[in-house]
Amino acid sequence: MLTAAPATARVGYQAHTAGRVTKTGQYTWPGVYFEGRFRGTGIGVVLNDSVNDYDVQIDGTTVASLVTPGATTHWVRGLSDTAHRVRLVKRTESPWAAGEFGGFVAADGGSVLAKPAARQRQIEFIGDSLTAGYGNLSTTRDCSANGGVTRNTNTDVSFGAITARALNADYQVNAFSGMGMVRNYNGHSAGTSYRTYYDRALLHVDGDVWRVPASWRPQLVVVGLGTNDFSTALNPGEPWATPEALVSDYMAAYQGFLDKLRARYGSRTTIVVGVPEGSGRFADAARQVVRDRGDSRVRLWNYDDPALDRLGCDWHFSARDHRLIADKLNAYLATIPLRW
Repeated sequence: MLTAAPATARVGYQAHTAGRVTKTGQYTWPGVYFEGRFRGTGIGVVLNDSVNDYDVQIDGTTVASLVTPGATTHWVRGLSDTAHRVRLVKRTESPWAAGEFGGFVAADGGSVLAKPAARQRQIEFIGDSLTAGYGNLSTTRDCSANGGVTRNTNTDVSFGAITARALNADYQVNAFSGMGMVRNYNGHSAGTSYRTYYDRALLHVDGDVWRVPASWRPQLVVVGLGTNDFSTALNPGEPWATPEALVSDYMAAYQGFLDKLRARYGSRTTIVVGVPEGSGRFADAARQVVRDRGDSRVRLWNYDDPALDRLGCDWHFSARDHRLIADKLNAYLATIPLRW
């Protein structure tokens, strides 16, 4: 049980979020955030989550990092007796378990104020571990001795989150490590792919569907799927007899996924197909997908760069890399006509 029972109406009044959050305050995707306003010397953050890590930020500064906090109200005290902003953000991935947010509680003598207004700009980031920020806080590729992948992951400093904040945009980071467009890393979890889970709010609930609110209509969607499809050789027994067959299936599935995004968000949304490598089957297939699409609002963004050190866990992007990529993405977006 939460230490302060969540009242859905109260939470909705108190906290702004753009993430995929259920009516009961549950969520699984990484990077989900809740923003609020309060007056007074302290604020309590009500959580029920024994799996994920969080950051608590007051007036733009991180004041606490919570590691698998469990069922608790985390208090921040000793603030000046004035109006403040509070932000709670989920750092980690948890496709197997939901976290639950129960709202903000003001310290004695204070009050929780009406939530901040939603931002006009909205961006959705779709991808795998490279988008999620997998292991991005590590300074060594083998992070088994310094806390493992989870302790070294912070989606709030992934390139998507950094880009969105620079553009003053609300955002979702709908990323799932190890998943591909048609084939997952090294062929694991055969018969599933990222597309199996994309429509869900709660990733671990079969058949769950996130009811897209009318308020969520991103002007920009950045898709990064393909690294897991192509980074490992095909194994015996996989459904593709040749790499060429995999490429063909990948391109067909990508077109279908773009159809889904177009139907959901309309013709005004710009879709950016992101590729982190200069050449190879992934880069060539993604480039062909964009060419075949023939849609001026479906663009290819190749962000291969020798400056990327990939010093995160298991050769993933480091926090430095994510900052570099965010700079590259912002520079690229400045060159295309976005309908903000």
